[in-house]
Amino acid sequence: MKYGVEDHFHKFWFRFIYKYRSTLEISNIEYLKEIIKRDYATYRGKILENYYMERLMATKQYNTIARYWERNNQNEIDIVAINDVEKKVLFAEVKRNPDKLNLNNLIEKLQNLVPHFKEYQIKYQGFSIQNM
Repeated sequence: MKYGVEDHFHKFWFRFIYKYRSTLEISNIEYLKEIIKRDYATYRGKILENYYMERLMATKQYNTIARYWERNNQNEIDIVAINDVEKKVLFAEVKRNPDKLNLNNLIEKLQNLVPHFKEYQIKYQGFSIQNM
């Protein structure tokens, strides 16, 4: 079982404030600002991925919803949603900027995974902040 923090305020606090509390204790605020500037784009990308995973969970259409990555982090798929009863699988890429969504790139990354779903109806989708 995996536990996690659901509240976004607390996620931010644990990721940036608690983790760098010694920086705050010595009043090095500028250093913390630089860390937040450096890492915030990645952090908010994961928040957006979680948002879409939660939306898919709420539909009750899938029995498995997860991220997927191959060894050495070669190919990372943001969302894989599987419905074993209806034999459907959704592969999704999540990007804040819709201009960066590239379904052809997603399909290429899935060459090793798709053969495991021969009898499934496969759907490729891109989610961005515009789909919210």
